[in-house]
Amino acid sequence: MADSIPQYSASDYFKFALAGAIGCGSTHSSLVPIDVVKTRIQLEPTVYNKGMVASFRKIIGEEGAAALLTGFGPTLLGYSIQGAFKFGGYEVFKKMFIDMLGYDTASQYKNSVYMGSAAVAEFIADIALCPLEATRIRLVSQPTFANGLVGGFSRILKEEGIGSFYSGFTPILFKQIPYNIAKFLVFERASELYYGMIGKKKSDLSHSVVTGINLLSGLTAGFAAAIVSQPADTLLSKVNKTKKAPGQSTVGLLAQLAKQLGFVGSFTGLPTRLVMVGTLTSLQFGIYGSLKKTLGCGPTIEIGGGSGH
Repeated sequence: MADSIPQYSASDYFKFALAGAIGCGSTHSSLVPIDVVKTRIQLEPTVYNKGMVASFRKIIGEEGAAALLTGFGPTLLGYSIQGAFKFGGYEVFKKMFIDMLGYDTASQYKNSVYMGSAAVAEFIADIALCPLEATRIRLVSQPTFANGLVGGFSRILKEEGIGSFYSGFTPILFKQIPYNIAKFLVFERASELYYGMIGKKKSDLSHSVVTGINLLSGLTAGFAAAIVSQPADTLLSKVNKTKKAPGQSTVGLLAQLAKQLGFVGSFTGLPTRLVMVGTLTSLQFGIYGSLKKTLGCGPTIEIGGGSGH
């Protein structure tokens, strides 16, 4: 109902952003070992060609267990910042679109509201994420490049200039915007489906049941988001490792790498990424929902009923 739309204060949006930062930063950084393996498989498929478990063993055997934590610093910082913009921004823009359209119209076009909110929030988040993601990929792909976040960031800035941090901005947009659209759209609709299957209002369910639905909906959303964004994820890993030829544009380099990869090659590392993205997305929504309750955030806006995180 239109009269049930909550009115948020600046404090509410700060809490949304804080919950998103903790949820994304903690989950992405805890899965760094899987991400290291996934990135290696994408960048050197002929070397790491025997699956995820064998690749884990190969890296540990040749470089030591510490190699699996390569890029931990930029991952923690980058995805905490991104999570703040991603989740906080989603709440901001969803509320803005509902206010602009009116509740009844927003209910009729709720998929568009979910998708538009997710896309705009992700675009802003990616501006902040891109330099740290470029640093992470460089550290993973070239283990001797630098010692940690500060060293890697400083070396890229000094030797290649600030523009190098955004050489992967186009593919990161092609990766993250479809990813985030699928993530929030599928989460919202999966939540509606699962609450509908239970047949009770969210307010009538225990906190543990609501958290369980958040986790299950997040897992469903994670699988969808991983598949949609996998080609661009592979291209992003490649473009941050490959230096442009003299006079070559970023678009030209992207076209060259995409042609080299081909359709099948663009999905290299998908099984590993399904595990990683499915797990972290499920945990993100579980943590986000729990933290919003703990922090005393305003209630989530439900369009047409049923959904909630």
